[in-house]
Amino acid sequence: MPASGVSAAAIAARLSGVGLPARVEEHGRYTSVEAEVPESLSADLWREVLEVVAEADRFGLLATSLNDRTLWAVVHKAVPTTGDVGEPSHQR
Repeated sequence: MPASGVSAAAIAARLSGVGLPARVEEHGRYTSVEAEVPESLSADLWREVLEVVAEADRFGLLATSLNDRTLWAVVHKAVPTTGDVGEPSHQR
């Protein structure tokens, strides 16, 4: 599992630990975490949830007109660095 997946899994586990069962999905350039947020979430739990998702690269809350609220977080996958991929130079 890439490092982004490990970080996302840790975020999901912590969200589940505070009562927000979360799902993790792998994407091409990032790993996402989503959890449904009940209307009855207390201010103390909101603070804890925000501390958890602050570990992600990006996070937000999607609210619909049907009172559905989905918390999301994204952890970017590392961009591979390219070193010296060519063969050694043979200068004379």
